[in-house]
Amino acid sequence: MTLELGAPAPAFTLPDPAGRVYTLSDFSAGQALLVAFICNHCPYVIHVLDGLVNFAADYRARNLATVAINANDVAAYPEDRPELMAALAGARNFSFPYLYDESQDTAKAYGAVCTPDFFLFDARRHLAYRGRFDASRPRSAVPVTGSELRRAADAILARGQVPTDQVSSQGCSLKWKPGNEPGRA
Repeated sequence: MTLELGAPAPAFTLPDPAGRVYTLSDFSAGQALLVAFICNHCPYVIHVLDGLVNFAADYRARNLATVAINANDVAAYPEDRPELMAALAGARNFSFPYLYDESQDTAKAYGAVCTPDFFLFDARRHLAYRGRFDASRPRSAVPVTGSELRRAADAILARGQVPTDQVSSQGCSLKWKPGNEPGRA
C-alpha cells in the first residue's frame, strides 16, 4: 500500500551497518526529512548517488535531515549486505545514516516499491513529496541535478506550496524476500 500525501511518517527502528540503532525521532530536529530507499547494486541508484549525496549536504545546512534505507533481500542480492553498505557510504562520503531494514517492515510501512524511492516530509512529518529525483536516467543525456526533489524541498523549507506535479520514481524493484512481498501475510 502506498503512503499517501499528507500521511504521517511511519515510525522505524533500524540499525546502520555498525549496529547503531536509529529511530524516526532521531531526525526530529530537522525542519524537513528525506527518507530515501536505496541499495548498493541498482543502476538507477548508482546513477543518482552523487547527486543524492550532494543534495543531502546542501540541504543539511538548511535544516533538512536525510536518512537512506536499504530493504533488499541480501540473500538474493549479496552486493547489498550491510558490510558493503558501510563501504559504499564511506567511499561516497555519506553525511547521513544508511540503515538496513532486514525485516522489510519499514519498506512496507512506507509503501516503497523501487530503488531509489524518495519520501519527503514536512516539519510535522507529514508526507509532502513522493517522486523522482529528477528526469535523468542511466544512459540518458539528461544531467543529474535533483531538480524535482530540490524544488519540493525548497517549497517545504519556505513553508510554501509543494509542487503537485510529482512524477513517481523509477528504478529497480525492491527485492523482497520470498513470501514477504507486500499484500502477503
